[in-house]
Amino acid sequence: MSGIYVLVVFGIWLLASWMIIHFWRRWQPSDQKKKILRLALGILIFSVWFGGTFWMVAGKKMYWDAKVREWCAKDGGVTVYETIELPAEMFNEWGQPNFYRPTQDENALGDGYVFVEQKKIYRMTSPHVSKRVYTVFRKADHKLLGKSVIYGRGGGDFPGPWHGSSFSCPKHPPILSLFSKIFQKSKENKE
Repeated sequence: MSGIYVLVVFGIWLLASWMIIHFWRRWQPSDQKKKILRLALGILIFSVWFGGTFWMVAGKKMYWDAKVREWCAKDGGVTVYETIELPAEMFNEWGQPNFYRPTQDENALGDGYVFVEQKKIYRMTSPHVSKRVYTVFRKADHKLLGKSVIYGRGGGDFPGPWHGSSFSCPKHPPILSLFSKIFQKSKENKE
């Protein structure tokens, strides 16, 4: 839809430019009032075109980025309800659980835990705006151990061959941050 809008605005801008140039040629350049009128008309048309283009590209992105920040301030980030201590061999060198298998869907954390990802789409058209909620439950008693909420905006840029921009809040990787806060290395020293 936004691509059609850009083409229509660009077409109107071309038509208006052609009309201005056509009328400029007919007016006498020595007439001071006509020069001022031509300049004012040119500035007006350029302002309308530039304002529409600015709103289509930058204005929408700024609006949705502000909404993402607002929603993120309300409930974004990681919330941990219970921590689980695990042996050190269950973590990699970066302190992340090494038993996470992303291709296993709900069983991504093995037999003892359930990992659930939910996505809510607020806006399908450009820019795309969504909310993702990652939760970890213990299978034995179905207790919620923690959740991570992230909001994001993708696209909304001027159409072209380049890759679209994105914005998300919070910035940290939501899944790994959630796991590293729920699953802790055991503090027991082995001798």
